[in-house]
Amino acid sequence: MAPVPNPRLYLNEVPTGLPVPGKTTRIDSSQTIDLETVPLNGGYLIKVLYLSADPYQRSKMKADPTNYSGAYTIGGTLDNFGVGEVIRSETDSFKVGDHVYGMLPFQSYEVVTNPEQYKVLNNPVNIPWHTYIGVAGMPGFTAYAGWKLWVEKKVKKGDVLFVTTAAGPVGCMVVQLAKRAGLKVIGSAGTEKKVEYLKSIGTDVAFNYKTADVAKILKEHGPIDVYWDHVGGEQLDHALTAMAINGIIISCGFATTYNGESYGVKNFSAILYKTLTVYGLLQLRWEKLLHPQFYEEIPPLVASGEVKFLEHFYHGLEGAEQAMLDVQTGDNIGKAVIVLGEDSKA
Repeated sequence: MAPVPNPRLYLNEVPTGLPVPGKTTRIDSSQTIDLETVPLNGGYLIKVLYLSADPYQRSKMKADPTNYSGAYTIGGTLDNFGVGEVIRSETDSFKVGDHVYGMLPFQSYEVVTNPEQYKVLNNPVNIPWHTYIGVAGMPGFTAYAGWKLWVEKKVKKGDVLFVTTAAGPVGCMVVQLAKRAGLKVIGSAGTEKKVEYLKSIGTDVAFNYKTADVAKILKEHGPIDVYWDHVGGEQLDHALTAMAINGIIISCGFATTYNGESYGVKNFSAILYKTLTVYGLLQLRWEKLLHPQFYEEIPPLVASGEVKFLEHFYHGLEGAEQAMLDVQTGDNIGKAVIVLGEDSKA
């Protein structure tokens, strides 16, 4: 077989604000690969099928090696959570046709020699493979982990939970877990279309934070027993004011700071005088403990339709660049899924 293109997406420069497609990142189309003869050295060859675009990737673009999730390097191929298909193999641990999950490169094909690099996905309920980077993947697991660790056993029916970016892939799972437990859920989003989606999945009070009086809404529908924060900034300030005594805050992201903005939170003293408990949630620290439980519980709920989700598809590496911008501006609706290759079993 003649060599085929093996393009990749790499970091070209550290952005000063929002990432700019074609400037912050660029596509390198110079590489090729012979799928039949490329040496595997006892490993296996994968075709990258689906990649995730997530807000936290902006922090990796700062090229800061001290970043909690690592850093992209100038000229280095980007990576993120993804699903690939094994198309050749020299190891019994990874068979042709297996689907693997892990931090896959933004590149069409990859030879893998480290047996610990990816794990084989089992899909007994036959949900679409791309859901394993969304509702049945890292975002869904993030919500699940925080809920199981710090919320589920500390709340009762009728308690109030407020979640920001509630229409996002983590937020919409938080909404549904809370509703299954009988909580009153307040959710904010950035567009009216997203607000309508929140209502469709059971959110009791859904509003557009860009146009609504956030403080008034939280005061009217609070006090807040659990605040699930993805953004920091002004909404965190309003939530601190509206928290119940002995309330819980799950800090799951600071989207307002990812692109260089800053906001001085004024109401941190509420943590003291309301005796609040704040948990910082990084899902990667809980994978070993909770992954088996998550994969046993959540995919069947997805397959049955009991857990709902939205996906926004982007195609190719050009689409990947746009996806990484859209998850910063909020222009995507639902989980941003980058389609890079075609599944042979599709």
